[in-house]
Amino acid sequence: MSFMPDITELLARARADLRMGLPVVLQGESHSVLAASAETLSAERLADMRALGGTPVVAITARRAETLKARAYDGDLARVLLPSDADLGWIASIADPADDLISPMKGPLISERAGPADLHRLAIIIAKSARLLPAAVILPLEDAAAFAARNDLTRILAASAGPHLVERSPLHAVVSASLPMEVSETGRLHVFRPQDGGEEHYAIEIGRPDRSKPVLARLHSACFTGDLMGSLKCDCGPQLRAALSQMGTEGAGVLLYLNQEGRGIGLANKMRAYSLQDQGFDTVEANHRLGFEDDERDFRLGSDLLKELGFASVRLLTNNPNKIAMMEKTGIAVTERVPLKVGENRFNRNYLATKAAKSGHLL
Repeated sequence: MSFMPDITELLARARADLRMGLPVVLQGESHSVLAASAETLSAERLADMRALGGTPVVAITARRAETLKARAYDGDLARVLLPSDADLGWIASIADPADDLISPMKGPLISERAGPADLHRLAIIIAKSARLLPAAVILPLEDAAAFAARNDLTRILAASAGPHLVERSPLHAVVSASLPMEVSETGRLHVFRPQDGGEEHYAIEIGRPDRSKPVLARLHSACFTGDLMGSLKCDCGPQLRAALSQMGTEGAGVLLYLNQEGRGIGLANKMRAYSLQDQGFDTVEANHRLGFEDDERDFRLGSDLLKELGFASVRLLTNNPNKIAMMEKTGIAVTERVPLKVGENRFNRNYLATKAAKSGHLL
């Protein structure tokens, strides 16, 4: 019998630690680092990290580095040297583009090019999965196991963590119950929980769909602002309601509600992107300035949910060809694309144009 956490549980702990401003220890085969979120690091812990000696860096994605005109010698990331007099404000200006237009000159920024960057990459991936800005303060560390034990810090072995961060976590059914809805009195809500402790995802059945036939289905990513608040900056709310209405009219369907807010970057980062849009950047440009890709979502989750519910083919309500491609790639046949063109208004017209021009949406 063992109560020791496995790598999945340790990664969940690492995400929570970073969100609270606690650093974690990342250990490779020949080197180790102390990694802290650039977003949540406190002045006290920054001083403690400096006191350990060594040369700290701020690891940022190549997308963010491009905005800052910093050299990304490692391809997908840059290791920006932390000046000896840099404070939290300086770190924040590197990680967060909020003041880029007010203070465009951040440098000169010197990027480290010698030595491995694998643990810096791991730190960014974990920060992203914690819905934090993709930036980390990194310090080389000796005798990682002893340091982690002495300071009661979470220690992640890179060799074990890698596969778990690339593969999606298995989903387990938690509960299902009837849910009478405006569009159908025979609705049913299924709750699924990922094994890695992440956010739960939902499947809403309308009527009693025949598992032997293609089901009218919608992969819908959570949108607090659009779905709940009626935001006019996107078309998410109208798409959600139109999809449910069409399922109700046809008498059967399944809506997969995936908790991947803001194209997978989380609500806080989505609001940061909105703030950048207010400064004149489009959706994709805002994501890039934050250090994210155009779309960080994993549509394979929708395929997993459909299979758990016993469906093998769908008539997919979508304007996004990437969703169709992912369904087909993961073993769900898409027999028909059902267009979902609703919700355009004067506030989101440019947003929809960007989705068509840069993300390939069929609008």
